[in-house]
Amino acid sequence: MIHDIDIILSVVNSKVKNVHASGISVISETPDIANARIEFENGCVANLTASRISMKNMRKTRFFQKDAYISVDFLEKKSEIVRMKDVPNNPDEFAMILQNAEGVKKQIYFDNPEVENNNAILDELESFADAINNGTRPVVSLRQGAEALRVAQMIIDCF
Repeated sequence: MIHDIDIILSVVNSKVKNVHASGISVISETPDIANARIEFENGCVANLTASRISMKNMRKTRFFQKDAYISVDFLEKKSEIVRMKDVPNNPDEFAMILQNAEGVKKQIYFDNPEVENNNAILDELESFADAINNGTRPVVSLRQGAEALRVAQMIIDCF
C-alpha cells in the first residue's frame, strides 16, 4: 500500500487530517487485507485497499471529482477519463447526453490517454541507485518518502 499512499499524497497536495483503517489476518500473523480511509484538510477523501490474498492480481486507481472520473490500471497500462461538460448548442448526433433530476443537461466525453509501458519498481530502484551513484535527485524525495511512511504508520496504528 506504500506506493498507493505515495501516489495519493502527490496528487492530493494537502495535509492528512484523519485516518481510519482496518485489517484482518487470514494466513499470516499480520493483516493480509487492509482498508484505509484517509481524510485530507482540503476535503478530499482517499479509500485504499491492499490484499495479499486476493484471487485477482489488481493495481487500479480511480479518482472521482466534480465533472470527471479518472481510472488508471497500472497492470494493464490503461487509463480512461470520463468528463461531463455543458451540452454545446449544436451537439453531434452521436453525442452522449444526460439530463439530471434538475433538468441540467451534460455531455459525456471519453479520453484514453496513453500510459507509459514501464516497470515501475525497476524505475524506482534505478532512480534510487542513480541518486546514490551520481548524486541526482530521485523521483520520490526523502521528504515525500518519509511522509508516505508516516501515513502508512498511521494506518498500521489503527489495527
